[in-house]
Amino acid sequence: MMPNVEFVLPWLAKANGDLLAAQRLFEDYHPKQLDISCYHCQQAIEKALKGYLLFAGCEPPHTHNLGLLCQLCSDYDQEFEQFYQKCNNISPYATQTRYPNNHEHTEEETHAALQAAQCIVDHCTKKISP
Repeated sequence: MMPNVEFVLPWLAKANGDLLAAQRLFEDYHPKQLDISCYHCQQAIEKALKGYLLFAGCEPPHTHNLGLLCQLCSDYDQEFEQFYQKCNNISPYATQTRYPNNHEHTEEETHAALQAAQCIVDHCTKKISP
C-alpha cells in the first residue's frame, strides 16, 4: 500500500531546505563555504531518497549511506540506478565535512555535489508528486 503523498512531502521540503542552504553557502559567502555546502548536499539527497522510499512503501534504514539508499530506491524504480555513482561519491560528506580532516573540498567538487543534489532531489520530487 502506497502512503499518502502528504505524509512524504515534508521529506521533500527538508531536502529542498538543505539544497537551498548548500546553494547559498556556495554562492553567497566569500570565501565559499565548501565543506558545509557539501554536507548539505549529502543531507538533501539523503532526505529525498528516504522520502521516495517511504512513498514506495519501504521504511528507510537509519543510515547516511547514499549508495545503499539509492540501491533500495532502484529496487522500486530502475531509473535510480543512474544516480548510484554520484550517491557513492557524495555519501562520505555526511561525516567527512563536519570535522577537521586532511581533505579540503574544491569548488569543482562542491559544484558537482550541488548539481547532483539538484538532479536527485528533482527526480525524487517528480516521482513523488501527485
